Amino acid sequence: MKRSILSMVAVVALAFAAPAFAQRSSHPGGGPPAGHGPGNNPGTSSSHDASSTARSDMSHGTPSDVLSHNTAIAGKIKTLTGEDAQTACSGFKNMGQCVAAAHVAKNLDIPGGFAALKAKLTGSGSVNLGKAIQALAPNADAKAEAKRANKQASDDLEGTGS
Repeated sequence: MKRSILSMVAVVALAFAAPAFAQRSSHPGGGPPAGHGPGNNPGTSSSHDASSTARSDMSHGTPSDVLSHNTAIAGKIKTLTGEDAQTACSGFKNMGQCVAAAHVAKNLDIPGGFAALKAKLTGSGSVNLGKAIQALAPNADAKAEAKRANKQASDDLEGTGS
């Protein structure tokens, strides 16, 4: 009896697993064959073309990648921080973090400026933007200021898309 129940469970499990295996791509990389992805068929278009992807992913790109392709945001960072954009953004994980930090430093006139805020946000023992604001500007509403700076950074990065 136990053996027949176990056999039935195995058969049912295989029946449900078979369609999942059938959907796997046999192509290296797991995607559709070359020329068969969205936007690659003549007469069709994709809402995720290269330019829209570049704009939406700019805040998540590494600072050096974004700055090498976008001089407008580099100028904005220089204006906010007083530093060369490559130098100012080195150590940040993505461009959005760097631009948001630059706005916080400017908005709150952080003691020690952008350099002090950057030191809290990057490297070993780093903290998030809200905690860095609490440490450097204890009288500020850290949550509201972080939200404001992230919105400013998002607007900057959208406005400078190529």
